[in-house]
Amino acid sequence: MSRLPITKTPKVYVGGAFIRSESARTFPLQDAAGHFFANIPQCTRKDLRNAIEAAAKAGPGWAKRTPYNRGQIIYRLGEMLEARKADMTDALAVGGATKSAAAKEITATIDRLIYYAGWADKYEQVLGNVNPVASPHFNFTVTEPMGIIGLLAPAEVPLLALVSLIAPAITSGNTVVALASSTQPYPAIVLGEMLATSDLPGGVVNLLTGFRKEIVPTMATHTHLRAIAGVASADERKTLKLGAADSVKRVKLSKTEEPTDWFSDQAQSLYDLRDHLEFKTTWHPIGA
Repeated sequence: MSRLPITKTPKVYVGGAFIRSESARTFPLQDAAGHFFANIPQCTRKDLRNAIEAAAKAGPGWAKRTPYNRGQIIYRLGEMLEARKADMTDALAVGGATKSAAAKEITATIDRLIYYAGWADKYEQVLGNVNPVASPHFNFTVTEPMGIIGLLAPAEVPLLALVSLIAPAITSGNTVVALASSTQPYPAIVLGEMLATSDLPGGVVNLLTGFRKEIVPTMATHTHLRAIAGVASADERKTLKLGAADSVKRVKLSKTEEPTDWFSDQAQSLYDLRDHLEFKTTWHPIGA
């Protein structure tokens, strides 16, 4: 007897759960051949605010975990992606990636996770410092996570770019709210399914899909976001910088007009970790 195939209903991953958009709106996603593939949740400003609340709840617990434990969890994400290469290859194929291109992107994504997992219990020793001072004090600087980071993923290499933005932020103890590529959102949907079965606590990574014109203005002005990173157009950069100046948040944006080579060694760095850290200096009196 013939049967209809049971197709997946894509949902976004927020606060450790799979949700539809608060507005119940969706937008159609077509595959590389131009055929309808799925209805993707069209997240709203309310969804962004809900995701930030989820990130705020998860933040203290994630920041208090030992760096070694955070490294273990991020390494485990790489292991899971290795085991689900076939699923992610299919997800990237929806956007037109060939099998060889998908394999290259997935391999680079796994390597990026392992790279930052290795830094998890080492960056403090490199970025922290004991400072020489001309007074009877022991002066030292230590790092602290900033809090909640807003991320904007580009359209090109949607998996690798998204993970390259997420990994340094969570390695240093932050939580993130990431807006996936509007044109190629499906890899982020599959990534969310992986995160849900990983050791990463719910709310540490929150993934939204939708249109930038709705999300970016609220992301720029939301006072609970402590930094914004990713790739943005000229108009988006202006909106984000003006909003960030008003709400006092750090901004690190690449230009869509100058595409980043996400496969290069320059796309991963200790300095990407530093960009999501605060530095606290302590003066401790010594002597008589």
